[in-house]
Order: sequence, then C-alpha cells, then structure tokens
Amino acid sequence: MSTAISPTAYNYKVVRQFAIMTVVWGILGMGLGVFIASQLVWPELNFGLPWTSFGRLRPLHTNLVIFAFGGCALFATSYYVVQRTCQTRLISDSLAAFTFWGWQAVIVGAIVTLPLGYTTTKEYAELEWPLAILLAIVWVTYGLVFFGTITKRKTKHIYVGNWFYGAFIVVTAMLHIVNHASLPVSFFKSYSAYSGATDAMIQWWYGHNAVGFFLTTGFLGMMYYFVPKQAERPIYSYRLSIVHFWALITLYIWAGPHHLHYTALPDWAQSLGMAMSIILLAPSWGGMINGMMTLSGAWHKLRTDPILRFLVVSLAFYGMSTFEGPMMAIKTVNSLSHYTDWTIGHVHAGALGWVAMISIGAIYHMIPKLFGRAQMHSIGLINTHFWLATIGTVLYIASMWVNGITQGLMWRAINDDGTLTYSFVEALQASHPGFIVRALGGAFFASGMLFMAYNVWRTVRASNPAEAEAAEQIVVVGAH
Repeated sequence: MSTAISPTAYNYKVVRQFAIMTVVWGILGMGLGVFIASQLVWPELNFGLPWTSFGRLRPLHTNLVIFAFGGCALFATSYYVVQRTCQTRLISDSLAAFTFWGWQAVIVGAIVTLPLGYTTTKEYAELEWPLAILLAIVWVTYGLVFFGTITKRKTKHIYVGNWFYGAFIVVTAMLHIVNHASLPVSFFKSYSAYSGATDAMIQWWYGHNAVGFFLTTGFLGMMYYFVPKQAERPIYSYRLSIVHFWALITLYIWAGPHHLHYTALPDWAQSLGMAMSIILLAPSWGGMINGMMTLSGAWHKLRTDPILRFLVVSLAFYGMSTFEGPMMAIKTVNSLSHYTDWTIGHVHAGALGWVAMISIGAIYHMIPKLFGRAQMHSIGLINTHFWLATIGTVLYIASMWVNGITQGLMWRAINDDGTLTYSFVEALQASHPGFIVRALGGAFFASGMLFMAYNVWRTVRASNPAEAEAAEQIVVVGAH
C-alpha cells in the first residue's frame, strides 16, 4: 500500500469569490432597503427624481438581497458543500468561473436597468429579456457544474444537502424559463407571452416558488451541512431529511395561488393553493425540527459559539415564518392581511430571520477554512453582529405586524350607511410610527453587515489561501 497526495485540491477560488461578494452585495442590498424604508418615513428622500423614487429602487432592493446576496451565498455554499461531501474537485474550473462572472454581470445589469425604469413589472422577475437570457445561461451552467461534480463523486451515496441544492437548481431553472417567456418589442421592452389571469397564475407560480425553492430549498441544503458541522453532531434523523425533502418539493409547487385570493383566478385554483399551503406546514416543520434536534447534546455550545447561534436562531425564524405563511394563506385571514404591511413583515421574517441569518452563519463558518485561518479575526464582533441582526429582525417584523393588522382593520371598517370609516390617507398616517420602527430595525440589521465586512477583511488580510488549499489535498490510497 502507498499513499499519494493528489495534485488537485478542491476549487476554493470560486467559493472565496462568491463568499466575499455575498458580504459586499449584502451591505449594498440591505443598505438600499434601509434607504427605501426611510423614504416611507421621509418622502423627501425620493429627491423628486424618477431614478431615486421608491418605485424604481424597491425592485432593485429585492433583486440585490435575493439574487445578489442570497444567490452568491447559495453559489458559495453549494460549491463548497458538493466538493467536500463528494470528495472531488468541481468538474470544470472554467465553467465555475463563468458562473461567478456571469452572475455578477446579471446583478450589475439590474443595478443599471432597474433605476432607469426598464422592467417587466413582474415581482422578482423584473429583469428585461436580455438579462433574463444571460441569467438562464449562467443558471444552466451552474447546473452542469453542480451535477457534473456529483457524477464524479468518490463517495457512494449523495449527502442530503446536495439533494436540496440539486432540487433548488432544477426547479429555479424551470420557473425562470417558463415565467420569462416573452415577446421582445425592443432591446429594453418585452411583453409576457401569457395574458390576463393566466399571466397572473404563472407569475405567482414563479413568485411563490422563487421563495419555495430559491429561498427555502437551497438554504435547507445549507442548513443540512453547516448546522451539523458547527454543532459537531450528526444530523438528528437522516430518514426525516429524506421524507421532508420529497414532501417539500411535492407540495411547494402548488402553493402559488394563495397570492391571488379574491382575484379573477378561478375559485377552485385559489382553494387548491390554500389547501396545499396549509399542508405545507408539515414538511417545513420537518426540516426545522430536524435542524433543531441536531443540537441534542450540544445546546451548551450556544453560550460560547455565536456562529452556531446564527444557525439555530435562523431555524427558529424559519419555523415561525413557515407557520405564519400557511395561516396567511387561509382565505379569511388573507382578506385582512393581503395588501397590508403584514405581508411585508412575513416576507422579512423569512428573509432576515431565516435566509440572511443562515447565510451569515455559513459564511462565518467557511471564511477561515477558505483562507487558511483557525477562526475568524474576532468572535466578539460575530457576537455583536448576532445581536444587531436579531434585534433588527424583531423590530422589523413586530412593527409590520402591528401596521398590517391596523391597515387591514381600518380599510374594512364601514359606517352604518355603508361608507368607509377611514380614508386611505388616515390609514397611512396611522402606519407612520411603524414605518419609523421598521427603518430602525433595518438599520440595526444592515449595520451588523458592516461589522461582518470588517471582521472578514481582517481575517482575509491575515490569511494564506494556499495553506487552505494544501490542507484540503485529497489523499488517494492505492495498492501497488
């Protein structure tokens, strides 16, 4: 028997690039979120210009936080996890590099076009057709890299985290390509290939499953690797992970119509969406419980490990927002909540509490390993970031719950003669204190990202990436 070190380590270069850009886009996207939240408190911040108005900047904010921040976190972690769990290098360095530069190009395209008013007007799918095509090409390439790497794995089985990443990649491609089918009339303008209620249905099939697969399934893949790793415990139940995986991807795809209650969509479709949304609670909580129970015997680590705290609190927010979602899908609840700030609060319970927190925890876990360090520059700064993020999230969602229920009740209040009790402006005035608290909560969260950026910068500055790659050399044992 002889042991030889393979000359090829894992490809950490592309993982490092995506990890750093996760932090950069996080600061820009969340900073823009605080700015537009402030515009609702002080409308003068629109500056009387079309490019800086709330209507132009709000879709840029959602694209930056979902696709730039969230997307880079998913690329970074999936490339990291698939190599380590399959014990093999990414199938193609050049294709992986293309996904990095192509994805950044899409984001820069969004930063240029959305403030100029070039938009399809479809929620989470605002990018006009040239950028949508580039995004599709990058995404298909991502799928080739990911699944190609799995085909050359050295391990017999495919770790469950990769099942979640794989499903997220396949379904996101399907959603994007189908929903973006359009008829271009100029370089910056196209019309949807669908019309009327059909267009609305396909848009919310896409929109809700962008949440269901991009912002849930992909991040569950992240959870299934980083929670056991950081807790140094095996996943609580491998069987539960497989059962809830199949239940989640089977049910989630049907839930979109709950965005279209009391609209022109046929009533049977609305009811089906509602029923599927309620059933969806079971697999969602299956994932949350599996993650939480992984900490059995390791709960004491939360006292000293703020990275683990990020990961576990993200699971708590995931459990809460996946309970809230099915409840809001019930028609009677929806008749109060829809079009109010309650929906905004629900989205951010998932976005800040679940998606951002688990991404931040995963990045803190990876950065030292990617750059050849024993740990992050400052554990104290991670702790500070954790409390800023937690307090910011709670302020944000609580203010939006209060605002949302206030708005819903004021809008439906009627006098004895059948006239509305309150004007829309009166409801808006009642919402103003909530807008202030929301902006404050967002500022707390965004400021935490600045502490993260400094911590990452100090860690990287003292790093030796070559050491990190050498430490990950793959040992090949062969008989001669």
